[in-house]
Amino acid sequence: MGAQDAEDTARRLRAICDELSDRFHERADVVRTLVVTLLAGQHSLVLGPPGTAKSEMARELTGRVEGASYWEILLSKFTAPTRMFGPVDVAALARGEYRQVYEGRATTAHVAFIDEIFKCSTAALNETLGFLNERIYHPESGGEPIRCPLIGAITASNELPSGEDSAAIYDRLLVRIEVGYLTDPSNFAQLVRSAVSRPAAPARTTVELAALRHAVTEAVPAVDVPDVIVDAVCTLRAALRRKELVASDRRWRQSVGLLQASAYLDGRPAVAESDLSMLTHVLWDSPAQRPTVEREVLHLVNPDVKEALDLADTLAELEAQLDAMAGQSREALSEWVIKKAHNKLAMAGKRLEKLREEAAAAGRSTAAIDRVTGRQRAVRARVLTEALGVDASMVQAQP
Repeated sequence: MGAQDAEDTARRLRAICDELSDRFHERADVVRTLVVTLLAGQHSLVLGPPGTAKSEMARELTGRVEGASYWEILLSKFTAPTRMFGPVDVAALARGEYRQVYEGRATTAHVAFIDEIFKCSTAALNETLGFLNERIYHPESGGEPIRCPLIGAITASNELPSGEDSAAIYDRLLVRIEVGYLTDPSNFAQLVRSAVSRPAAPARTTVELAALRHAVTEAVPAVDVPDVIVDAVCTLRAALRRKELVASDRRWRQSVGLLQASAYLDGRPAVAESDLSMLTHVLWDSPAQRPTVEREVLHLVNPDVKEALDLADTLAELEAQLDAMAGQSREALSEWVIKKAHNKLAMAGKRLEKLREEAAAAGRSTAAIDRVTGRQRAVRARVLTEALGVDASMVQAQP
């Protein structure tokens, strides 16, 4: 498979990202991160409350790999290893033979979705770890371990692990992504509208299993990692250690593959500073640590980002104030909008637009600024709908 084929695979994967981002509102970064993780041959965790489209998004993405064997399971503390990796062949057992049926189970899967991953039973823990870590399964009857063709798994959970057993699995999931409910009322209005309308069949780009395998094993590892990126990673590690945020050497080493996969997906032959933003999903253990990690990472990616993150803090304060005013009269809410919210939102929108122009002109990544801009638009829409009573379907996503 030549360079042209590798470029076509990257192009197809970018199209898949665009299509899923159009379908799942406020999930563009999540979708791209899942694709990059799969390209790096790693596993991801989507962490969030029920009803945030975690399962649907994972199925839609993994279903785009043509020719791949797909496996999905919802775990519980009672899930037996044989249900995951191969039930006993009853007919063979009646003949006095102990044999497992592997077809359609984790043992033969190229891509997998494991829901409620931290509810893995104690009985299945070691085999699940072996499946994720070494891509192997030890048959119940003993003998040589079975090599599993797994490229990567997407896992999901509504909560963080609570015990040592589940923490062992958590440590093996390189990428961790938080998702929440929709924040922009206009996006929520579109979600409600989609439940009562029959949308046109969306575009559905796919990628062949062989092409994805080639990308994972050949094209992504071939992406160059310049010395300036190595220096940036070392600088980031030192900055996080000063804040008592320590990741294992294994996690740092595996994250290099994510940087390469990010560059490959964008069609670049070498890792750039913009790819470092992937590390915001790797270097935290608890959600409370994520903002600190994000701030340190994005300072490396873009010198404009400090002001953008400060504006994000201002937007968070406005949202907190709006939440605290729930139940107050329309007059009180309108007064708050006029005296405080309106000017702050307008100034934030204009400044973010200027920061984006400056970053784009200098050839720097605008991803972080775009995320804060999306937050500004969502907060503005909430103010219009909740404080001023504007119909959500009438709100336009304008700064």
